[in-house]
Amino acid sequence: MQKISPFIWFDNNAEEAMNFYLSVFKDSKLVRVAHNPPGAPGPEGAFLVATILLEGQEISLMNGGPGHPLTDAISLTINCSSQEEVDYYWSKLLEDGGNEIACGWLKDRFGLYWQVTPIILPQLLSDPDRAKAGRVMQAMMKMIKLDIPVLKAVADEK
Repeated sequence: MQKISPFIWFDNNAEEAMNFYLSVFKDSKLVRVAHNPPGAPGPEGAFLVATILLEGQEISLMNGGPGHPLTDAISLTINCSSQEEVDYYWSKLLEDGGNEIACGWLKDRFGLYWQVTPIILPQLLSDPDRAKAGRVMQAMMKMIKLDIPVLKAVADEK
């Protein structure tokens, strides 16, 4: 068990979200699930909370009711090593009602925000050549889904 891990509050579709995320991430598994015991606020036996493992990261998902909707103040980042990986997660997380936002951000159909980010991006943005980093930043700001070949080409411009 990780010392610190995300705990995500859903209205009433945490089990559906859990099954979706387990299907999207190839290295994933259900760690544990709890259903409402007698005397719980919801119906006895209904899905309450689960912990899943996505690419080595523990995440808990709970049916907590409508009191606290998800916002873009918290997002999960997927560090991608290739454009194929960016494209895969981008298309999967947008399935059935997700929304593209900007600069590699999207919101899935459950309202959870994700950053689908190539691992080269922070390297390019922190390059000692500040003009190069600036070109990369300007190119990224115009993108919805991040495009590694374009980011690299802009970085290599003279």
